[in-house]
Amino acid sequence: MRGPHNIWRLVQTLATMERTGANRFVLEQLGAPASVRAAARVMGWPFKWLGENGDEALPPATRAITALGPAYIKFGQILSTRPDVVGDELAVQLRVLQDKLPPFPTEIAKETVAQELGEPADELFSEFSEPIAAASIAQVHRARIARTGELVAVKVLRPGVERNFRKDIDAFYFAASTIELLAPFSRRLRPTDVIAHFDGVVTGELDLRIETAQAAEFVANTENDKGFTVPRVIWPLSSRRVMTMSWCEGVPIGDNAALDAAGHDRRAIGERVLSMFLRHALRDGYFHADMHQGNMKVGASGEIQCFDFGIMGRIDEYTRRVYAEILYGFIRRDYRRVAEVHFEAGYVPADREIDEFAQALRSVGEPIFGMDATHISMAKLLAYLFEVTERFGMATRTELILLQRTMVVVEGVARSLNPSINIWEVARPIVEEYIKENIGPKAVVRDLGRTVRVLSRFGPRLPELAEAALIRQSQTPPEPRWRSWMQPLLWMGAGAALTWIGAGLALLLS
Repeated sequence: MRGPHNIWRLVQTLATMERTGANRFVLEQLGAPASVRAAARVMGWPFKWLGENGDEALPPATRAITALGPAYIKFGQILSTRPDVVGDELAVQLRVLQDKLPPFPTEIAKETVAQELGEPADELFSEFSEPIAAASIAQVHRARIARTGELVAVKVLRPGVERNFRKDIDAFYFAASTIELLAPFSRRLRPTDVIAHFDGVVTGELDLRIETAQAAEFVANTENDKGFTVPRVIWPLSSRRVMTMSWCEGVPIGDNAALDAAGHDRRAIGERVLSMFLRHALRDGYFHADMHQGNMKVGASGEIQCFDFGIMGRIDEYTRRVYAEILYGFIRRDYRRVAEVHFEAGYVPADREIDEFAQALRSVGEPIFGMDATHISMAKLLAYLFEVTERFGMATRTELILLQRTMVVVEGVARSLNPSINIWEVARPIVEEYIKENIGPKAVVRDLGRTVRVLSRFGPRLPELAEAALIRQSQTPPEPRWRSWMQPLLWMGAGAALTWIGAGLALLLS
């Protein structure tokens, strides 16, 4: 439930951060001003005793996040790929969240397998190892199918994970709506819509039947991609809480020492991670949206092996073309065209000045070109981009949230392999190839052909559909009488309720 009772969860979050020492450590790593650090300590200290203690063997930030639960762990996983934003020390601590969390007992995993697949785990599998990787939602076991002898990976959901996620997401909804109420300037960023998007993504990740289907589609799309491998789905041994896939042997992509020892070219691997993500997003409109180090390995021949398909992104063809044109404009440093694309797509309000917007984009893009990536502060760049979007009234595009987030994560992975990688240089050939095939005369002919096919299917019904649409347009239903006097009262009541919630939160935190 998304009511004021969620204040308790938010207070508990602050208390846990204070009790574990994460408040001080995180704010120091982020370079927060002394006044902000002092305010956080003052607000958190009275509630310290209400927080979770966590595993004292873990560093402060990891200890707090693991104690708070899976939704917070997901957020920490994203930050772990951005040492340029959160600092090297904090990024190393948070990397533990990717696949090295405390596992649950193997016997519970076997019980889940038996309940879901209808046979005892020891009859289905001749071997079933202890957990080899444990993340926020599930853990993985190495097993061997009894009937065929094939080596497989068996993924099992954590017990009670659905309930824990629901509790935290409800608290996130309450926090977002409160922020929108108390800080009107934040509404253009649509925080509630962002949380709703996150909610939908996570809900799909908690049903392994959906993940199994997503993996199968990804396998079909990428089977001809050289240097990229996706394990095969074992459908008869998969269900809502259990997923079985073929086994892949490789070196974790986050272990630079092991990659070097195995003789892999980290520079080439980093470029391949970036180029594969862009190719899948632009070519297929379907991409792996959780490409952190814990979900990738490098095979013996240098191919990238991708795992964990709970979060997949999908973008329609029109949005892909807009995204490609924006990227291509930045690569060519044609900021006027980038600005025009934003206006044509409706991303920027039509009453804004296009030349001013182009100039603002130039001030963002120009410092990047010709500069070694190690000298680019992603935190400062993101902060300046935020200022530009705020100045020109751009609203958050919820359909691009997953794409933008994954872009940040993938770049972080690539930079961990090669700190001097330049995303624009790697992106150029992929974007140019897409532009050549999908924007221009060839694309126009192809689009016209599709339009003719659609019209031919609906041809016999077109007169009837047109007539029905015209009739609906000409008939405006009368407004109910009660609405004329009831609507203002409803708005007043809703406003009063939100005011009391905001006042209560402000009073509690002060």
